[in-house]
Amino acid sequence: MLQVKTPEEVLRLIQEEFAPLEGRSEEVSLRDAIGRTLGADISAEEYVPGFDRSTVDGYAVRARDTFGCSDAIPAILTLQGEVLMGQGAEFSLPPGSCCAVPTGGAVPQGADSVVMVEYTEDYGDGTIGIAKAAAPGQNLIFRGDDVCPGKVILRKGRVLSSQDIGALAAIGRVQVPVAVRVTVGVISTGDELIPPEETPGPGQVRDVNSPMLEAMLTAFGARVIPYGIIRDDEPLLAETVNRAVSECDVVLLSGGSSVGVKDATCRIIESMGTLLLHGIAIKPGKPTILGKTGEKPIIGLPGHPVAAYFITKLFVLPLLGRLTDRNMTAYTVPAVLSESVGANHGRAQYQCCRLERRDGALTAYPIRSKSGLITTLAGADGYFCIERDCEGLPQGAVIQVTICSGD
Repeated sequence: MLQVKTPEEVLRLIQEEFAPLEGRSEEVSLRDAIGRTLGADISAEEYVPGFDRSTVDGYAVRARDTFGCSDAIPAILTLQGEVLMGQGAEFSLPPGSCCAVPTGGAVPQGADSVVMVEYTEDYGDGTIGIAKAAAPGQNLIFRGDDVCPGKVILRKGRVLSSQDIGALAAIGRVQVPVAVRVTVGVISTGDELIPPEETPGPGQVRDVNSPMLEAMLTAFGARVIPYGIIRDDEPLLAETVNRAVSECDVVLLSGGSSVGVKDATCRIIESMGTLLLHGIAIKPGKPTILGKTGEKPIIGLPGHPVAAYFITKLFVLPLLGRLTDRNMTAYTVPAVLSESVGANHGRAQYQCCRLERRDGALTAYPIRSKSGLITTLAGADGYFCIERDCEGLPQGAVIQVTICSGD
């Protein structure tokens, strides 16, 4: 009899039973930090920028010297020289004067704004005409506007993106503390399975789950150890699981999770430690198993690829996030449902869909298929959930679609 838990109960169970892996951080170079989980808060130790700088090509001025000027009555300022790109402004700007500066160039002390070159005229006699008044701070970035010493730039648990790498480079952080990649062992079970490169014979199917799971886990940032296909032989499977547990932080078994004569996954997990659940009130993926040996999670996934995908997406990845103390974010977009979709009352139902933009709004087209058909996922842009206390959604309902590209 399956000990079914709701999806919410499963996520709470993950938080209660598993803790972040202690002492599992390392420092990597900036170029190797992309996609890694930040292992500590990063604070600046200097000002960025380190000097007042212009955002336009033009003339640095004291704003009050330009007040009231116009095309007809320009302000006439004395040119004090030019600051070249990559050089400092080693002088102070006196009242009634200006200085030529390029975009990104340093602005001399005393200047509090920059007038774009389009609103100026060089009279050729050492004076510059200013035809448009400037406001204090206009076209300027002041020292420390971006970053000042002590400011936290990035928080622990963030997955580092390309823009984060840019911010780290800006503050001179070339070695970055990151969480060590969690190691996940992947085992496929079933007498009917053959490797993807082989041609199926009668009653045989290619192993879809191993490469799919490896791709999902690798994209998440985990290190994957594949243990291949294990036939329905309980002693052999137990031996493989024991080896995987000794070598990995997490073990995934695909297949062998339903209640049946050959389904040894549950028995093996119970023999090694604690069985935390067997069954989730979800469609697809009800016969999911979660256990632990010591502090290491063992998850029995359904054999059907779509079910295995959703269980991994909804529960395994959050579990890995918990182990690495990673901030988890789901990206959703609102869309209008193109047709009504029925659901089984009592189970949260996840439905793949395609997205198309129509009349300025996104429309979600449900992909009708069965849980064993991998093309359901291959053609999907995202998925949405029909809550377990709901018997379906009508055509035209506005739903939240979770984007699944990049898995």
